[in-house]
Amino acid sequence: MTVRVAMWSGPRNISTAMMRAWENRPDTVVVDEPLYAAYLLRTGLDHPARDEVIASQPTDPDEVVAQLREPLPEGRTVHYAKHMTHHLDAGQDLGWVRDFRTVLLVRDPAEVVASYVRSREACEPEDIGLLQQVWLLDALDEQPPVIDAGDFLRDPEAHLRWLCDWLGIPFTDRMLSWPAGPRDSDGVWAPHWYDAVRASTGFAAWRPRETDLSAHDAAVAGACRPAYERLHALRLRV
Repeated sequence: MTVRVAMWSGPRNISTAMMRAWENRPDTVVVDEPLYAAYLLRTGLDHPARDEVIASQPTDPDEVVAQLREPLPEGRTVHYAKHMTHHLDAGQDLGWVRDFRTVLLVRDPAEVVASYVRSREACEPEDIGLLQQVWLLDALDEQPPVIDAGDFLRDPEAHLRWLCDWLGIPFTDRMLSWPAGPRDSDGVWAPHWYDAVRASTGFAAWRPRETDLSAHDAAVAGACRPAYERLHALRLRV
């Protein structure tokens, strides 16, 4: 039986390290941000490697979803998609997400914004994904697991064991460490964003983060706070 996991995160989270953990399973195929090209074409935003991203993926969301449903290679039974919730369109029909085992990966918005503005000149509430994670929550028939990055980094193994049990697949300790370096599955944007993950060999230990924000950035984090608190209240506790 094929298990198809859709891990929905905002930016500046542990989503790429989480993808590494799943890709290190011998039974798993991973897909890196399959809706990114569609998002860039729709919004016109100028991201690093914009043209390369658009050329590397389908720009029609329906085509992306069709690819996510394609049969897996022989010997692989788990399909893991790393999704960014800010790639979703407010007017998009989200009925298709019910076909996948959805998990929401969240992080405190002040930490997200503080990290985001170190890489980008500006940040608005719709850029960090929490508002769209609430859209997903409301679009699903059943509540998906919600994982808070801070909780996860305090005990990755317990969270991954719970997820594997929920999915009906065996846990393997290969999910806790991986070889450093790039992967063929990394998106073409990886050279611009993945330096830390490419150097990593496992999940970093949790540590407090500096969140000294400007008035504008604090207002962005504040606008996302109610969404985060709603999701955080539902978080997995292991």
